[in-house]
Amino acid sequence: MTTVGEIRAANPRMTCRQVNVYYGDKHAIKNVSIDIGRNEVLAMIGPSGCGKSTFLRCLNRMNDTIEGCRVTGTITLDGQDIYDPDLDVVLLRAQVGMVFQKPNPFPKSIYDNIAYGPKIHGLARTRSELDQIVETSLQKAGLWDEVKDRLKHPGTGLSGGQQQRLCIARAIAVSPEVILMDEPCSALDPIATARIEDLIHELREQYTIVIVTHSMQQAARVSQRTAFFHMGDLIEVGPTDRIFTRPRHSLTEDYITGRFG
Repeated sequence: MTTVGEIRAANPRMTCRQVNVYYGDKHAIKNVSIDIGRNEVLAMIGPSGCGKSTFLRCLNRMNDTIEGCRVTGTITLDGQDIYDPDLDVVLLRAQVGMVFQKPNPFPKSIYDNIAYGPKIHGLARTRSELDQIVETSLQKAGLWDEVKDRLKHPGTGLSGGQQQRLCIARAIAVSPEVILMDEPCSALDPIATARIEDLIHELREQYTIVIVTHSMQQAARVSQRTAFFHMGDLIEVGPTDRIFTRPRHSLTEDYITGRFG
C-alpha cells in the first residue's frame, strides 16, 4: 500500500520488513515495512486502536511480555535481527529505550532512578563515573538545574512534567541508540508538553526517536517523517510537511482534515 521509496530512509538505524503482529487470532499489524532513519524523529499517527503503539512495542520486543502475542517479519537494529533467538533482550531494551504515556519513575531517589540502569549494565566502574552519568543524563533531559540540590529526594515527588523528563533521563543513562516514546505528553499540561517537545529537538542530534502521538500538531512540530496507521495497516509514510500538506492517500487526507479520528 505504501510506496517503497517512501518507506526507506537514507541512513536507516532500524529497518522493518513485512512485520505482522497477532494477538491470538486477531491480526493487529499487517505487513508493515518502514525504515527509521539515523538522527530523525519519526512520528506515528492514526486513530485510537489503529496499531501504532502495538507496532512501537515491536521495536524493543515489549510485545514479548504479552501472552498470546506473536510477531512475524524482520526488524533489524544496525543490521542485527532483534528477534534473533540468541539476542539478549535486556541489552536490546537498553539500546532501544522506552518512555511511556504515563510517567513511571521507580519508587527510589532521583539519583537512583538514573543510576539503576548503568549499574546493572556495568557502565560505571566507580562512584564518580556513576555521578557523571547521572549528571550528564539529567542535563540532557533538561532537568539537572531543577533537581541537582535534591538528588536524594524521591523521583515520585516531582511534578508530572519533571517525572517524564526523569524517565527520559533514565532511558538516556544506558546510552541507547533509539528512544521510543508512546504518547509521552498525553498526561502533561501545555507548558510541560512544550518542554518535552523542545527536548525531543535537542535529543535528535544524538539519538533516533520514534514517537507515537495522538496530536497531529505535535507530530508536525517535532518530526521529520510521519507514518499514518489505520486498522493495522501502514497507509502512508513520508516527510512530515508533505504528509500534512499533500497526502497521497485519501484515508490520510480524511484523518488529517478531521473527517474521522
